Amino acid sequence: MKEDSFLFLKKLIEAPSPSGFEVPIQRVIREEMAKFADEVKTDIHGNVTGIKNPEGSPRLMLAGHCDEIGFMVKYIDENGFLYFSSIGGVDAHIVPGQRVKIHTSSGPVLGVVGKKPIHALEEEERKKVSKLSEQWIDIGVTGKKEAEEKVRIGDPVTFAVELERLNQDKLVARGFDDKIGAFIVCEVLRFCSNESFSAALFATSTVQEEVGLRGARTATYSINPDLGVAIDADLATDFPGMDKKKEGEIKVGAGPVLFRGPNINPKLGEMLIKIAEENNIPYQLAGESRATPTDANVIQISRAGVAAALVSIPVRYLHTPVELLSVSDVENAIKLLSLFVLRLEKDNFIPF
Repeated sequence: MKEDSFLFLKKLIEAPSPSGFEVPIQRVIREEMAKFADEVKTDIHGNVTGIKNPEGSPRLMLAGHCDEIGFMVKYIDENGFLYFSSIGGVDAHIVPGQRVKIHTSSGPVLGVVGKKPIHALEEEERKKVSKLSEQWIDIGVTGKKEAEEKVRIGDPVTFAVELERLNQDKLVARGFDDKIGAFIVCEVLRFCSNESFSAALFATSTVQEEVGLRGARTATYSINPDLGVAIDADLATDFPGMDKKKEGEIKVGAGPVLFRGPNINPKLGEMLIKIAEENNIPYQLAGESRATPTDANVIQISRAGVAAALVSIPVRYLHTPVELLSVSDVENAIKLLSLFVLRLEKDNFIPF
């Protein structure tokens, strides 16, 4: 990965973006898209779209959601401890003992999720997983008044971890689901900005995917594409405890994941596979027998229907502070999608 691309990805990871609070990351994305797009639009929902060759045909939407899981401050007790709820799917097992940042109007406030020491736990308590509603954040204050001078009810919270390299081409961070998709969308726009192609490209960073695919629903309706490809993070299964018979065999470093199933337009899905094979781009195949829990779901059923597909990056430990992926998978996804944009011409994607 080129240094300028890595620095851009680092900015995306550092920018807080729990669902509904994506403004910091969307500002970074809008600034990046403006370097390469003919036009950049931000809608009322907060989706950001970089447009290239707007009068072209067919109309293609690439969508990666920029929101991440997180928390929200719900209550401040008399001692200044903060109680919180989750934004998106958070595993209560992993939260105690974590450092977090509360993102306030005055800037981030560091806190820790407290936990009774193991020395003081009764036998039954050691077996119990504390509900999120029973956990608290300690920001080092002496009472409610001091806490309220620093934070407000409704402030979003993220894990306080950043992007780091982990051996050779592996990266680890919070929020790869799906800041990596938004990153890929921007990188494809960057590559294609120097090329000539027939399609109208709408590269979209969507919001609020983790709480119901909300941003992609409104963005797709507005863009009205002929085709839409969602780029997301996929559940890798190449680590202990994963059931490959249930989830499939998906490996980090073996290439981006392409899908087959009712959420995928068969002609579009096969076109992506063919481009990968003709250009020696490694890929992995996954079957999804229902509508996927991704932006591809709502893209497909917008208006009178859109030819949809899904390209995903294998990620270990999804929805934890230590999501892990391979740079080579990301680069191969960018290559595949860029070649797809350049090759795309007006076609009939009606299945038969």
